[in-house]
Amino acid sequence: MKRAILSTAYFPNIQYISKFVLYDEISIEQMDTYAKQTYRNRCLILAANGPLHLTVPIVKNFRTPVKDILIDYSEEWQKKQSRAILSAYKNTAFYDHYFPELEYFFVKKEKFLIDLNTKILDTLLGSIGISKSYKITDDYIKNPENTIDLRDKIHPKASKNTHDANFEPSEYYQVFSDRHGFIPNLSIIDLLFNEGPLTLSKLKET
Repeated sequence: MKRAILSTAYFPNIQYISKFVLYDEISIEQMDTYAKQTYRNRCLILAANGPLHLTVPIVKNFRTPVKDILIDYSEEWQKKQSRAILSAYKNTAFYDHYFPELEYFFVKKEKFLIDLNTKILDTLLGSIGISKSYKITDDYIKNPENTIDLRDKIHPKASKNTHDANFEPSEYYQVFSDRHGFIPNLSIIDLLFNEGPLTLSKLKET
């Protein structure tokens, strides 16, 4: 039985989602202390001008457990991000098919970041065709037994993104590849909007 534990993530990248194919059991940490500038509240998409970070603003915190992180709605970030995704992916083959399932997250105001991320993850796994369930942690265990600890191994900063021997990005069609070349390991929505039903098979190639 292969087990792994991940941090929570906002519209997770391809590497993150690939773990749901690779491992038999997945846990998602919610009891760790929130850290800035991680995938917990941001994702990376490919826009016309190149890679673009989308960030969920949070209420300022100090040493707050992830489960208690509140989303800040003082600015209309949902509307801005929805428009950014439309601009980036409206010409992909499968945007019209999959975005209606995701539109809810740019209208509904979830109170907690962990709830937003978990509901997004459930929707994405269903769209891809991954039926594997996962657990949300109840306690923080520094060194979980018989478990691959990936909680801070998948990181937007190259200096902190630990080499992953079990992940090798597989190329696929991207709308703006003629301008920017192939950009690996973006948010899973980049793969989903571009390749649709082939997303699962592409994940198995990584």
